[in-house]
Amino acid sequence: MIKVPFTKAKEEESTVEAVVREPVSTELPKDVPAEMPDPAVEVNNFSLWYGDFQAVTDVSIKFPRKKITAVIGPSGCGKSTLLRGINRMNELIGGVRTQGNVLLEGTDIYADTVDPVEVRRRVGMVFQKPNPFPRSIRDNILFGARVNGYQADEDELVEAALRGAALWDEVNHDLKQSGLALSGGQQQRLCIARAIAVSPEVLLMDEPCSALDPIATLKIEDLMRELAKDYTIIIVTHNMQQAARVSDFTAFMLSDDTARGKLIEFGPTTDLFTNPTDERTEAYITGRFG
Repeated sequence: MIKVPFTKAKEEESTVEAVVREPVSTELPKDVPAEMPDPAVEVNNFSLWYGDFQAVTDVSIKFPRKKITAVIGPSGCGKSTLLRGINRMNELIGGVRTQGNVLLEGTDIYADTVDPVEVRRRVGMVFQKPNPFPRSIRDNILFGARVNGYQADEDELVEAALRGAALWDEVNHDLKQSGLALSGGQQQRLCIARAIAVSPEVLLMDEPCSALDPIATLKIEDLMRELAKDYTIIIVTHNMQQAARVSDFTAFMLSDDTARGKLIEFGPTTDLFTNPTDERTEAYITGRFG
């Protein structure tokens, strides 16, 4: 895996209006287990606003390296906003203000010296709806690599990325066909292949199976388990069964009358689903609300 150091941010590449920089605590919330695996990403007292609307409130969480962490919670609780905060994609919307910090391998990705474009290379993202480019399978894979200055064997990269996404055997006979000609599940795996082609360290997945049938969903879930051998994966999902099947750790978020986008509980998935420490977590995972 190639690691490229962060470079100084270019003013024109960020649309964020203001970032509040305040001292932050690195102490874990009381509900977080003290003994956690080595984290690849650390979120410390992170809050985010869209204009005057606060979407995430004072979230602190450590995402273990080369593990799958599921983020669950009802609609509107800030799950996807938190996910996009980990690679600064919220700033593409504009009118965003943040407080606290997000550390990737110990570097604060919101620091003035950090280029958000480089953050998005090192922290790849797969969206809810498959979004392949309207070009060939091969060009879909190579697009990001070329933008990032890849100069080695392109055929080797295409095959490695497609094999990494468990798609090579299905498409290698015609890499010139459009990515849009593939089935929904194949398109999502193509998007995963495109993401890993630029050698990220973290993969964010925002409900990657919600638009897929059960068979395609199973393939994506099996793929996630394989990818976790090489990548730190953070997935947002509304599917409790999926979270229980694929994740090593689970975070439960909630919005209520006191604050929006709060982290209620975080821990090993088995513990959270079988013995949650907060009654609100138990109520959600048993279907009493949400």
